[in-house]
Amino acid sequence: MKLRLLAAALAATVVLPFGAASAADLEVTHWWTSGGEAAAVAELAKAFDATGNKWIDGAIAGSGGTARPIMISRITGGDPMGATQFNHGRQAEELVEAGLMRDLTDVATRENWKEIVKPSSLLDSCTIEGKIYCAPVNIHSWQWLWLSNAAFKQAGVEVPKNWDEFVAAAPALEKAGIIPLAVGGQPWQSAGAFDVLMVAIAGKDVFNKVFGEKDAEVAAGPDIAKVFKAADDARKMSKGSNVQDWNQATNLVITGKAGGQIMGDWAQGEFQVAGQKAGTDYTCLPGLGVNEIISTGGDAFYFPLLKDEEKSKAQEVLASTLLDPKTQVAFNLKKGSLPVRGDVDLATANDCMKKGLEILAKGNVIQGTDQLLSADSQKQKEDLFSEFFASTMTPEDAQKRFTDIIASAD
Repeated sequence: MKLRLLAAALAATVVLPFGAASAADLEVTHWWTSGGEAAAVAELAKAFDATGNKWIDGAIAGSGGTARPIMISRITGGDPMGATQFNHGRQAEELVEAGLMRDLTDVATRENWKEIVKPSSLLDSCTIEGKIYCAPVNIHSWQWLWLSNAAFKQAGVEVPKNWDEFVAAAPALEKAGIIPLAVGGQPWQSAGAFDVLMVAIAGKDVFNKVFGEKDAEVAAGPDIAKVFKAADDARKMSKGSNVQDWNQATNLVITGKAGGQIMGDWAQGEFQVAGQKAGTDYTCLPGLGVNEIISTGGDAFYFPLLKDEEKSKAQEVLASTLLDPKTQVAFNLKKGSLPVRGDVDLATANDCMKKGLEILAKGNVIQGTDQLLSADSQKQKEDLFSEFFASTMTPEDAQKRFTDIIASAD
């Protein structure tokens, strides 16, 4: 398999195009608090500290849904941090429109981001009215089914190769006292699982019509009815998970208490911290083993406007550092995500990351729903699937509500 080309810059130290003559402490807020995430963010901090500046960690426990309102409140309330994480897409759109976020176009132009950031949709998600407002740091794809090899061995069945085989194995797992599917209680987890099922079962074109074109007729149609049937299967298989956070659900798979989990590739960081090896201890099925497509969502850093001149200079250094080749490799190997640069080498990547690289190289990609839907529409979708997974709502009723959300989505 041909991996991304090795950049000569990998052998170099972090470049300081703006200089660090006047170093500054810079508070950086994010929601990376699990074991794997903490290991990854430490690589960003180390790289920034090497410039002579200081990363002041502002981790906020919980998910993005918990952290983002806090971040936004601080920025709008006049207490901005130096930099803050958001997902690729429209989460910071209103902050930019309000004139509260820094324009990074000069940095991006000097460092040729339009040429090195792949796919181009990542930088497009940072661009509003022709100006670039964020530095993308990774590609995180949702479309994965993570399986515990030990759980299936205990249940006496083969490790599934696709979603249908996984559903068929559920009774054997239950008989062995194992939860078939681990799903945490945070709304974004059940909504994300539905999106993954949609791509796998209904396909890329249907996904784009529903979320990209906001086609309510397709949302109400037979293809999406099949997806809701699969979501109903997932709901039944997830009974007994009784955990809240995504990494707690991942831990159920790591410990063999659950057969599998639909979760983004950030789950790899947890398997890595637990000392488990891809292909030996766990199996990964991109596109649920049905339709090998990955989304090109992920994380980016935005920089609120600051009055402090030295901190403003440090913001530029941090933006540069985040896209430095060495930083990209060190961070993404720990995070389980793919780099945003198309010119770095990941020869040491594990089997699952290599699968993701192959799919990316083939161009079998979609945009994430954070890129296609406004924050408000995304929240409505999350509320629906949180209720669906926690109740006896029929798939038919859920599809009607989903159709209404798509009909009014922006």
